[in-house]
Amino acid sequence: EVDADIKADKVKRILFCTGKIYYELREERKKAGITDTAIIRVEQLYPFPDRDIQTILESYKKIEEVGWVQEEPRNQGAWIYMENLLGHLCKSRLNYYGRSASPSPATGYYKVHVKEQQAIINEALLLNK
Repeated sequence: EVDADIKADKVKRILFCTGKIYYELREERKKAGITDTAIIRVEQLYPFPDRDIQTILESYKKIEEVGWVQEEPRNQGAWIYMENLLGHLCKSRLNYYGRSASPSPATGYYKVHVKEQQAIINEALLLNK
């Protein structure tokens, strides 16, 4: 679905994601006053919604960057699947925002998880720059 909170003619970046990180990204975007980044939640991974995503991409005319955001490590979650399928629909390279590859899906420490989660959100929304 198109991000109704943001004006399409202002969007330069689109961040695709799935799951609860969608809500965290939207909350941080609102707090930071970001108006040029659309956040799209992909609710159906299989079968891949090619046409729906193509329609979304076409609805934003000034896209400079497309990214995939996930809280799972790079070698887990939907990234490997989305890199191929979403990547071929993008006119430019699809960027990844998430944890580095890991043999474990979580750190095991809540404080570390929270810190890593905030770092992913900050990086995806370019809050560190």
